[in-house]
Amino acid sequence: MLGFLKEPVIVNVEINMNIMVLSLMGLISRLWGLSYPRAVVFDEVYYGQFVSLYMKRIFFVDDSGPPFGHMLLALGGYLGGFDGNFLWNRIGAEYSMNVPVWSLRLLPALAGALCVPLAYQILVELQFSHCAALGAALLILLENSLITQSRFMLLESILIFFILLAVLSYLKFYNLQKHSSFSGSWWFWLLLTGVACSCAVGVKYMGLFTYILLLTIAGLHFWHVIGDQNLSNVSLMCHFLARGLALIVIPVAMYVSFFYVHLTLLYRSGPHDQIMTSAFQASLEGGLARITQGQPLEVAYGSQITLRNVLGKPMQCWLHSHTNTYPIRYENGRGSSHQQQVTCYPFKDVNNWWIVKDPGMQQLVVSNPPRPVRHGDIVQLVHGITTRYLNTHDVAAPVSPHSQEVSCYIDYNISMPAQNLWRVEIVNRESDTDVWKTILSEVRFVHVNTSAVLKLSGASLPEWGYRQLEVVGEKLSKGYHQSMVWNVEEHRYGKSLEQKEREVELHSPTQMDISKNLSFMAKFTELQAQIHLLGNVVTWASANVAALIYMCLSLWYLIRRRRKIYDIPEDAWQLWVSAGGICVGGWAVNYLPFFGMEKTLFLYHYLPALTFQILLIPIVLQHIRDHLCRYFVLTDRWTREQTLFSSLRLAPWQAAAGKAGLFPAVAILHLKKTGHTKSSFWMKCLTSLGVTAFFPSSLIPDLCFSRACSLH
Repeated sequence: MLGFLKEPVIVNVEINMNIMVLSLMGLISRLWGLSYPRAVVFDEVYYGQFVSLYMKRIFFVDDSGPPFGHMLLALGGYLGGFDGNFLWNRIGAEYSMNVPVWSLRLLPALAGALCVPLAYQILVELQFSHCAALGAALLILLENSLITQSRFMLLESILIFFILLAVLSYLKFYNLQKHSSFSGSWWFWLLLTGVACSCAVGVKYMGLFTYILLLTIAGLHFWHVIGDQNLSNVSLMCHFLARGLALIVIPVAMYVSFFYVHLTLLYRSGPHDQIMTSAFQASLEGGLARITQGQPLEVAYGSQITLRNVLGKPMQCWLHSHTNTYPIRYENGRGSSHQQQVTCYPFKDVNNWWIVKDPGMQQLVVSNPPRPVRHGDIVQLVHGITTRYLNTHDVAAPVSPHSQEVSCYIDYNISMPAQNLWRVEIVNRESDTDVWKTILSEVRFVHVNTSAVLKLSGASLPEWGYRQLEVVGEKLSKGYHQSMVWNVEEHRYGKSLEQKEREVELHSPTQMDISKNLSFMAKFTELQAQIHLLGNVVTWASANVAALIYMCLSLWYLIRRRRKIYDIPEDAWQLWVSAGGICVGGWAVNYLPFFGMEKTLFLYHYLPALTFQILLIPIVLQHIRDHLCRYFVLTDRWTREQTLFSSLRLAPWQAAAGKAGLFPAVAILHLKKTGHTKSSFWMKCLTSLGVTAFFPSSLIPDLCFSRACSLH
């Protein structure tokens, strides 16, 4: 059983010195003096805030992208022992001693360094020469903008790393497809492709462009696999399922897992949780959870509540009223009811409180036992401070005249009776007898008299409405929309029979006036110490020229091939197309979409596209050397040979034709002296001149063809 131990165990290791040297050079260029400058640079002021929130486990939302990139930056801070205590308030601020600058910048620098060997391997997998691959890696290594971007706590170098890793993994998988399908290496590179794509999308949504490109290329390649008659239907189905699992299912699962980890780490309430739903806020430690802890679950008649609009756009807000009334006439001449204003207010305030009243009773307190409000019940909503009833009637709203005005009713003793009955409809109910619950229930309030639904229009009122958001009664809409849905956020059972003032004092955080704490020299020094993100002019210009040459040559080849003229061999054409699909396709999908985006663009948005363009430079140069230069050399040689044969058609040849082959012998002797090979080729040429009848082909020796240019 242990016989194998009698022989030594031998492990052979192959080391690609090109990759080792390139990796070392990449690490030196990205890690050398990484802590300099020890000050906040550009978007470090933005990403640093998220790192601090991770360290303190405080929830946040970043609209610019998924959380995976932020978690990687936070990992650097965690490894360096960062406690999150630093005020990220301005670019150029000096880092305090508790901030591990080197650790925070480490992962972006490592990612930028590894992009160098990845570029080398991508060109090798595309079947280009090691010289071309080495050129691509050196161009990535020496590109100023990529070096600068990878030396700070930014995400672009990490994004580019995962993009290149995804491309390389797919190329290795595709090359293995030809001879070792379903092997261990085949599965490894296929799965790594999906993982890298998911990570790229998880860092920034820009990674989605390359992911779509690889899915498209994989789809085209699988279409060719379908045409392989040697594969059975079962084998084709296995190929399809494997690709679907690795390129779709796993990336989606990983993308969701990023958010799972994000939400697991951040369990404390913070400033960003205000944009989330009430239920979400209540699940966080502190914040709303602290306020709502112990409050009643079921809303009853007499309950005191605040109502938050579920939509949360253009901002979170609560149903609100105050003593001010609508103007008698608006600026456009339309009249109003001159009733008390009802708005949606984006801040917590004492005027956000309402009392749920039973229309058949006068009391505003909760009975014992409480009588819960159920789906379909009719209620009145009484404003807690002014004790006026929520009302709507057939009067146009101030900003949205197609909808009804919503107000708190004031009795002016005119022919406009109160219409203040509302039917509670629980949208997310499980049955028609469901009880209205705090936070959990999403409800609509349908006006009994007009069937209008209480709705947040999203428009801002003029100055007389303090720019608060307009609330209307929407009659036309019969469908579901979140702007019509409200939920109870804060809730307590009213017990006092007297009207009590409930005011909440709002405290604004103390802000430091930076302009008064910086000296002139500090300001002046900050202006001088700037880091400029500049690209290598030669590289950028060469990349654009290479892309232009590739597109022009591809168009030329396509037109010529349409005319059945094949300028390059078929395998060279396939290589040219494959390289273009990756490099030109990668440039296009990472660059062209920005033309349709209405956002402020920075130079770093172009870096993924630039990376693919840089890979194209050595590809175009090798193609020109291998095919175009050779084509022109052969054309020149053929022109010289044609000149030679034209000289053989001179009159002396015509005169000597009857002299027993004298001139042909002279011609052949001349060929001997000049050193031509390919006697059969020259025999064909002489045949075209009509001289073979005088000189047998067997007497023409094998001569050196390579010296044809010396003929004269």
